[in-house]
Amino acid sequence: MAKKKSKPDKSKDDPNFKMVCRNRKARHEYDIMDELECGVALTGSEVKSIRAGKISIDEGFARIQDGELWLVGCDIAEYPQATVMNHEPKRRRKLLIHKRELSKFAEQADQKGLTLVPLAVYFSKGRVKVNVALARGRKTFDKREKLKQQSDKREMRDAVTKRRR
Repeated sequence: MAKKKSKPDKSKDDPNFKMVCRNRKARHEYDIMDELECGVALTGSEVKSIRAGKISIDEGFARIQDGELWLVGCDIAEYPQATVMNHEPKRRRKLLIHKRELSKFAEQADQKGLTLVPLAVYFSKGRVKVNVALARGRKTFDKREKLKQQSDKREMRDAVTKRRR
């Protein structure tokens, strides 16, 4: 059984960690099967723009092409001070992972109904990291059922805390 990578929910006290962007919609629309932390090949103006928080991964997804993993549809806004040396906002970006991790993910991503979705972008030790998840799309009734379960858990937790008072 494969070892599951931890989520990028590092402590707030860690000076080497800074959350930049999170895809909250993905956890609602997909069942997350497995997660993987990847590096990203970026230009200088892209890194500066990410530090400023000008990134959106809501429409992004990952794709395996020619034995490499690519981040597609992610929007990093142009950095105003870069002038001529600026980057293209919607270009494909190469994700950096080990070959054995790629082959494991490639096998699973080829299954019907599975996709690779970016969950979060953050800085770890000064480097940009992307948390990519292997996910299966949810139907509308599955989404409603999950919301109902979360609501029930919240109500039970609130009832227990009220009784303690």
